[in-house]
Amino acid sequence: MKHIALLLAGAAALTSIPAQADQVSDAIKAEMPGLMTIYRDLHANPELSFEEKRSAGIMAAAAKKAGFEVTEGVGKTGVVAVMKNGPGPVVLIRADMDGLPVIEQTGLPFASKVRGVSTAGVESGVMHACGHDTHMTAWIAVARYLAANRKDWSGTIVMIGQPAEELGFGARAMLADGLYSRFPKPDYAIAFHDTHELPSGVIGVTPGYALANVDSVDVTFKGVGGHGSRPHQTKDPIVVAAAFVTRVQTLISRENDPAVPAVVTVGSFHAGAKHNIISDKAELQITVRSYADDVRQNLLSGIRRVAEGEAMVAGLPAELKPTVVVREPYTRSTFNSPDFSRDMLTFFKGRFGDDRARQVPASMGGEDFGEFYRADPDKMKSLIFWVGGTPAERLAKGDMANIPGTHSPFFAPEADKVISAAAEALISATIRLLPTK
Repeated sequence: MKHIALLLAGAAALTSIPAQADQVSDAIKAEMPGLMTIYRDLHANPELSFEEKRSAGIMAAAAKKAGFEVTEGVGKTGVVAVMKNGPGPVVLIRADMDGLPVIEQTGLPFASKVRGVSTAGVESGVMHACGHDTHMTAWIAVARYLAANRKDWSGTIVMIGQPAEELGFGARAMLADGLYSRFPKPDYAIAFHDTHELPSGVIGVTPGYALANVDSVDVTFKGVGGHGSRPHQTKDPIVVAAAFVTRVQTLISRENDPAVPAVVTVGSFHAGAKHNIISDKAELQITVRSYADDVRQNLLSGIRRVAEGEAMVAGLPAELKPTVVVREPYTRSTFNSPDFSRDMLTFFKGRFGDDRARQVPASMGGEDFGEFYRADPDKMKSLIFWVGGTPAERLAKGDMANIPGTHSPFFAPEADKVISAAAEALISATIRLLPTK
């Protein structure tokens, strides 16, 4: 763990400072050189889901040094850091840790050269293509500041480093490993995610549904193969599957309320091996996005109905009925407590100004942060907010197609602005939620 000691030594712990015009932002600004050293190291050394041992070690070491009681290995590779500081509510602060099986092409001097094997068994480069390196670095800044300034808040802070967000399994793994029974149960859960869709350092809040249910569906159409010159002697599954691809979109255009967001995307279509052979199988992979659980069920049942209906129209016998497999577990939608979110947006506007805090539309992306709220929705209030990482002048051109987003091999946000804004927002929000008596 020598590398951890060197990193932490290179960035002095946040310490109490005299009251100034803005104590939190001044403290973060002073620490940014050291924090960027940590960020660059995390960026250059990403780890895939449930393999985040090095990243977890860096976070755990930083929290221990700051004075937190730290437990490692929660939900396989998760970190839980607890600090009790008198009476008051419990605030959970989360950062996710995993990278993606993406070959980095940013050209950064500290670009990742790490290789790994994905859950699909594919050997690939590994990259922090979703910005979790900024999340972890901001988390360290928050832990240091709050630990060094305990006079400013009263209550309990539970800071977690979460594994496997990219698989959608990490939050559930930590909950299943006793997150809410072994450690203080939160009254509030807060987190942030970087984004290329907002100017650098700008905060975006979405009250209510913020991120979507994400389902992965495998549909296999069976047929009777044969020679391409004698199609009348076959039952061509490609034709059936092609009709399905078109027809399944009517679930959105003709069966779903136009005011209710939903997505059905066929992302993969595999069939056949040669020009003149009619295959006996066509395999499709579909992503399905929704917010409300009833909409999700309607889409999933509709996919099955359309698949079976197209097979029936094609005259396929019952034994060749298509198979529809909904992969489990799926990533469930993330819901921001509406009143709490609006209140925090007002607070952020007051702190950062209207130009740096705004309400933004919900995303059809997936995030398993919502699991922490779903585990105790009657008691908890929850918020995940966005922090922008794209220079404002690039966004002003309106050419989003040329701005690399998350999961792109070219994704390179302005990390210093993301980290500083996110840390300031998380620190100030936590102090507001844990007032001293």
